[in-house]
Amino acid sequence: MAKDENNKKKKSSRVIRYPWEVLEPVRRYLGERLATLEKRKRAVSEADPFRDKSRLDDNAAIDADAAEQVGHMQASAIRQVLDRSIIQVRKAMSMMKIGKYGVCENCGKMIDTDRLMVMPETTLCVGCEKKREK
Repeated sequence: MAKDENNKKKKSSRVIRYPWEVLEPVRRYLGERLATLEKRKRAVSEADPFRDKSRLDDNAAIDADAAEQVGHMQASAIRQVLDRSIIQVRKAMSMMKIGKYGVCENCGKMIDTDRLMVMPETTLCVGCEKKREK
C-alpha cells in the first residue's frame, strides 16, 4: 500500500517541461530583450547630469542645480526599473537552463501559456502574482 502511495506522489510531482524547440525562440527573444535593456541602461546612465564632473566646478544658478537634481532622480528611477527588468529576464533564462521555465517559482504549478506569451520573463503564475501584489 505504501508503494502505491509513493508512486502516486511521484507521478503527481512530475513537472511538465516545455520542449527545447518551443523554448528556443523564447530564449532568443529574451536574449535580445536583455541586450536592449542593458543598452538602454547605459544610455540612461550616460545622460545622468551627475556624470558631468564639470558641474562641480562652476557655480551654477539654483535653477540649474535643481534641474540637475531632477535629471539625476529621473535617471536613477529609470535605472532602477531597468535593473529589475534585467534581473527578471536573467532569471527566466536561468530557469530555461535548469529546465524549470514556465513553472511558478512560488507554488510549483505551470504558468499559463497566455501569460508567458505576454510576459516571457515572468516566474510567477497569475494567482501568486496577485497574492504578492496585495
